[in-house]
Amino acid sequence: MITIDMTRARAIHRDRIRAARAPLLAAADVDFQRALETGADTAAIVARKTALRAAPQDPAIDAATTPEQLAAVWPAALAAGGAP
Repeated sequence: MITIDMTRARAIHRDRIRAARAPLLAAADVDFQRALETGADTAAIVARKTALRAAPQDPAIDAATTPEQLAAVWPAALAAGGAP
C-alpha cells in the first residue's frame, strides 16, 4: 500500500502555488509602477498583490486530508495563472 505524506504533499503544493504566483506578482509590480507614474489609484493593485502573497497560506491547504482534496485547492488569486 502506498502512503502519502500529507505534510510533504502540502509543502510541495505550496511550492507550486509560489511558482504560479511569481509571474503574476511580477506583472502586478509593473502595473503598480505604471500607476504610480501616472498618478492612478493603486488600491486594486495592492489588494491583488496582497492576495497573491497570501495564497500559499490558504487555510484549505492545511484542512486537506487527502491528496485529492489538496489538489482541489487552488486560490482564486491565482485563477488568472491557471491551476497546475
